Amino acid sequence: MHAAAEAFLAEFGGLAVWNGGPGISSARESFELDPMLVWNSEEDRFLAWSETMSRNIFPIGELDHGRFFLGLDEHAELYLVETWLASFGRMPIALDNLVLGVMPETVADS
Repeated sequence: MHAAAEAFLAEFGGLAVWNGGPGISSARESFELDPMLVWNSEEDRFLAWSETMSRNIFPIGELDHGRFFLGLDEHAELYLVETWLASFGRMPIALDNLVLGVMPETVADS
């Protein structure tokens, strides 16, 4: 775990937001900030994206009840992780974007 993920999880770890409905540019989705929801089953996906992006993307939780995953890199950029990678931006604005339903920007596709 890198310092940005450690600081993020110290502040927000365990947070669960049961969200839904229209957002600014996409639907607002529920999310849970708990790396253990991701780590045991998706670590290969995070390692592969980290290598592809030359960033250390650490799993921090799940989005939409496990449909997507959330990761944070060493620069505090928040990602939606799936078979593609999209960015919500850097903290602290990234968390606002996630909560308010701002569509993340695709940065890589498999």
